Amino acid sequence: MNDTEETQSMSRRDALGIGALGIGAMGLGTSSAFGAFASRASAGINPSTLSNHKTEHTFAGDEHMPTVTTKDGVQIFYKDWGPKDAQPIVFHHGWPLSSDDWDAQLLFFVSKGYRVIAHDRRGHGRSCQVWDGHDMDHYAADVAAVVKELDLKNAVHVGHSTGGGEAAHYTAKHGKGRVAKLVIIGAVPPLMVKTASNPEGLPLEVFDGFRAAFIANRAQFYLDVAGGPFYGYNRPGAKVSQGVIQNWWRQGMMGSAKAHHDGIKAFSETDFTDDLKSIDVPTLVMHGDDDQIVPIGASAHKAIKLLKHGTLKVYEKFGHGMCTVNADVINADLLAFIKG
Repeated sequence: MNDTEETQSMSRRDALGIGALGIGAMGLGTSSAFGAFASRASAGINPSTLSNHKTEHTFAGDEHMPTVTTKDGVQIFYKDWGPKDAQPIVFHHGWPLSSDDWDAQLLFFVSKGYRVIAHDRRGHGRSCQVWDGHDMDHYAADVAAVVKELDLKNAVHVGHSTGGGEAAHYTAKHGKGRVAKLVIIGAVPPLMVKTASNPEGLPLEVFDGFRAAFIANRAQFYLDVAGGPFYGYNRPGAKVSQGVIQNWWRQGMMGSAKAHHDGIKAFSETDFTDDLKSIDVPTLVMHGDDDQIVPIGASAHKAIKLLKHGTLKVYEKFGHGMCTVNADVINADLLAFIKG
C-alpha cells in the first residue's frame, strides 16, 4: 500500500523553467523554455574537457584516496566516515556532480553516530574517466562493488536526481539482503522522456537541445544551471549564494565531458518502472513542488503509485537543490525516516 503524505500543497509551477535534469540529473521544463536557455548557454567559448578489490589511488599532492576497482577495471572513489559498526547510509549523487554534493548530509549524519558512505560515479569527480559504461546498469554494478567491498548490510540508500535512479536500480537489481530502506529525492524515476506510454514526459528534442548546449560551452552551461533553475536562484526574491554556485561548477568540471554527455541519455531515457514495482523495502519519496529540473508531476507523483511501501513528502516552494539550500529541513526528515 502507498502512504502518500503531502507536507504542503502542491503547485503547478513545476512545469516552468528547465525542467528535467536527472542530474543532479537534469532535464528541462518545457522545450520552449529550454530552447531559450540553451541558446544563451551555447553562446561563448568552446566546451571544456577534463581529461572487485579495494585499492589506494594516488592523486595530486600525494593524497591517498580510497577506491574500489570494478569487474571492468574502473576505479571508483568513495568516502567512508564514521564507526564501522554503525548503521550505514549510502548516498548517490546527481548529474554531473560528485560525492561532495552530499557535504551537508554526510556531516550531519556522521555527527549522529551513523556510518556514511558516498562514491563518485564513474567518470565523475575523482573516479576514473573511462570512455564507456555510462548507463544505469554499470552505475548500479559500481555501487554493488563498493557495497560488497565494504560489506555493507542493513543500509539506507539515499539518492538525489540521477542518483535517485541509480539508487532505485541498485536496490532492485543488487540490494536483496543488504538494503533496509530507500530514499529518492528530486529523483528521475520512473521515466523522464516522453513516450507513447509516458505522455507526461519531456520530448526527446528537449534533451537533444540540452546536449547541444552542453557541447557548445559546458563550463558556461554549468554556471547558468547552478545560478538559475537548479537552486531556484532565478525566482524573485531568491537569496543567491555564489559559493553554492561555484561549488556546483567545481564538481561538474572535475568530471569527464564524455561521461556527462552520455549520462544525459542515462538519466532521461532509462525506464525505472519495473525497478520501482519490484522494490520491497520502505521507500521515502521527497520532492519540491517548485523543482524546475525534474518536474514533480512526471516523477514523484507517478513513482509513488508504483512502490509497494512508499511515502511521498512534497515540499512547498522547494526546488531541485533542496538538499543543499534547505538542508536543515531535509536532514531532519531523513533522520526521522531512518529512525522510524
